[in-house]
Amino acid sequence: MLYAVDRDLGAQYFEERFRAAIAYYPNCVPEASMTAPTLVLIGEADEWNQAEQCREMVKHARADGATIALTVYPGVHHAFDVAELTPGMRSLGRWIAYNEPAARDAEQKLRAFLAANLGGPSADEPAEK
Repeated sequence: MLYAVDRDLGAQYFEERFRAAIAYYPNCVPEASMTAPTLVLIGEADEWNQAEQCREMVKHARADGATIALTVYPGVHHAFDVAELTPGMRSLGRWIAYNEPAARDAEQKLRAFLAANLGGPSADEPAEK
């Protein structure tokens, strides 16, 4: 998902540009250069994608690039927002598990990020169903 806003790689295929991006537990590339404000949400214990690479990506973000907001959840695994993963399980030798506090916090951060970058309901307003 991050590739869609990294160095505007989609420009060769599409005229429209992303105005914002949100990535749950992505594979971060330290030398990425985002072209839209980006929110990254990842668990510290993620065995699929490493939170440390996301920290490196933020640390090495270009000053002229879009902002990258990173939240790393201590002790949280990959797929932390998938309620069906209660209890957690091994998938291809790696642990994946739902974590309700992280999932709720991530949703709140997602709503606030969208409101700040795209307008619309704030993080405190309930979602339309």
